[in-house]
Amino acid sequence: MASKWRGHFEAAKKAYKENDFSGALKEIESLLDEHEGFADVHNMKGLIHYGLGRRSEAAAAFEQALRINPSYSEASLNLVVVYNELGKVDKAQSVYELAKKATGLQVVAGRESYLDPYVSGRLANMHAELGAIYKDLGIFEKAVYEFKSALEMKPGLIDVLTQLGVIYRDMKDYSMSIKMLEEAVTNNSRFTGARLQLGLTYHAMGELPRAKAEWLKITREDPNNKMANMYLNFLKDKEAKS
Repeated sequence: MASKWRGHFEAAKKAYKENDFSGALKEIESLLDEHEGFADVHNMKGLIHYGLGRRSEAAAAFEQALRINPSYSEASLNLVVVYNELGKVDKAQSVYELAKKATGLQVVAGRESYLDPYVSGRLANMHAELGAIYKDLGIFEKAVYEFKSALEMKPGLIDVLTQLGVIYRDMKDYSMSIKMLEEAVTNNSRFTGARLQLGLTYHAMGELPRAKAEWLKITREDPNNKMANMYLNFLKDKEAKS
């Protein structure tokens, strides 16, 4: 019986990795016809439904996995992601809090982070995605909270630091904008997006020479950078008219 179960499960995983979601689901359902008590199987079923675009069915499978094993951190995280995509934000938050208690958190210098790097990375992405949504909606305080949460889970994310820099500039908190963008540039000096935004923050502050200096750094590395050249030409025209 055990070898038969394992055979179905391994076949399902193989099909899933090959993006044969229908084949994977067939194997999982055959397995569940024989035994419904394995949390791993229900979690895999949820992943398969997710791959097929069936978010509600995926949520139901992850929920079943957690009923069997409430401490199953991966299933908890998967359910949080699906709930968010279904717009069930309150449910997602509830599962998130339970997951934190179940998996255990480290608290370092007032910051929380999961012990499992995989979980930390997935949650960081989730927070970043929510932050981007709030930013697009103009709800800056919540966007800042989500982006900061992403950085707590996975410090040093350059795109998140850049997004924070842009939001702080829109909030006219120029000192924080510069701090975030300079950190992004320090983490990766070749990431032109952060340096471009740093120049825009200096421009918003009226510090045109510093803005120009940042954009020139970009064109020295990439002479054909369209955005940097556009801003430099704008400054050139502005200087000519003054």
